[in-house]
Amino acid sequence: MARLISFSPYSLPHKWSKGTHDYLKELWLSEDAAEAGICLVPNVSVLKEGDGSSLKDDHFWRDVVYGYDEMSPKELDKINQSHQKTFKEGARFVTFTSEPNKFLPFMMRVFEKLGGKCEKRKIVDFENFIKQSDYDIIINCSGLGSRELLNDNLTHPIRGQVMRVKANWVYEVFSDDSDDGNYISQSDTETVVLGGTHQRDDFNTQVSGEDKEFIRNGCSELIPGLVHSQVLRDWVGLRPGRNMIRLVGETIGEKLVVHNYGHGGAGVTLCWGCGTEVLDIVKSKL
Repeated sequence: MARLISFSPYSLPHKWSKGTHDYLKELWLSEDAAEAGICLVPNVSVLKEGDGSSLKDDHFWRDVVYGYDEMSPKELDKINQSHQKTFKEGARFVTFTSEPNKFLPFMMRVFEKLGGKCEKRKIVDFENFIKQSDYDIIINCSGLGSRELLNDNLTHPIRGQVMRVKANWVYEVFSDDSDDGNYISQSDTETVVLGGTHQRDDFNTQVSGEDKEFIRNGCSELIPGLVHSQVLRDWVGLRPGRNMIRLVGETIGEKLVVHNYGHGGAGVTLCWGCGTEVLDIVKSKL
């Protein structure tokens, strides 16, 4: 797949992804691993001939994951023969996955257990909200909503359509990172997520039959046994893309506002690391 992380100096996403990786490791070693949806799984990442990018450049996190190893020409030949593809690069490594449908509710329960409270409110005027708010510190994680809330035209949707299928015999993540590639991601012990699309500036949230065919056929070429797997669900989401992740603090009136959005398709990957950065900014201003 094309890069789904918003462009920033790679030293920052590296720092943030390592922060999340270390936290997921902590969860994986704890009694909360199952509840939080954390798994440790092998990964295969490949790139086709003709794609202008390089795994060496894209995998800036290779020293964060476990056992990162570039495939030899002999290994690539075997994969190309078995898949009838022309992959030019490949790598194997082991890392953590988190199932967002479990991870996010888990984090909310942790938040509430620590005394956090939730209030649902529609905000249409950010500056007015800040002026009238009783909060001393406001963290803005409005994602794609920052287009309207902050008039941030650098933020744009990256449409993603995926498919969840029953495949309890798949125990690895297989990703063709080419611009037109597919991926198979193990999300739990019973199902996998097949993907996917990365359509910039597309606000369509309806499931596309054409995209379903692309996903099903492409993933079945990577793992042929998936062709007959039971489809459990198709869904579409809009990733909050931006030319650069916005993670900065500013003072508005007497309030401290920390902006934290524009993470593209790497929201979960960077979540804990970026949250730690937000905390550091708040501490530095107090």
